[in-house]
Amino acid sequence: MASELASGPGRALVATYAIFTLAAGARSGVQIALRFGDAPVAYLLSALAAVIYLLATVALWTSRRKVALAAIAVELAGVVGVGLFSVLDGKEFPEPTVWSEFGSGYGYVPLVLPILGLLWLRRDRVASTGSVE
Repeated sequence: MASELASGPGRALVATYAIFTLAAGARSGVQIALRFGDAPVAYLLSALAAVIYLLATVALWTSRRKVALAAIAVELAGVVGVGLFSVLDGKEFPEPTVWSEFGSGYGYVPLVLPILGLLWLRRDRVASTGSVE
């Protein structure tokens, strides 16, 4: 059963995180299994993204607010950091990651998703406590 974080518009957020868990996990799994030597850093970063997406999915689904906040904050730092690094020095990423160029290969959803996640956590907290604190 879904939690309060996974109700209403939160369902779409959880579903999107679940889809990205599968997409990033499948992509990195195949790349690691078949071509690891081509771009190990890129493939491992995509696998890390999948783990973070999974953690965010489960935390949002089960209303583990602090875990969700931590996972989504790390996700945002990752997509911004890898995005900047891949734009400034693309040679370091011979193969794209989920977060390369701010998630351009995924329609920039990897950049928008953590922002929406943080806004949802903030909105839900305000709704449940009556203040931002």
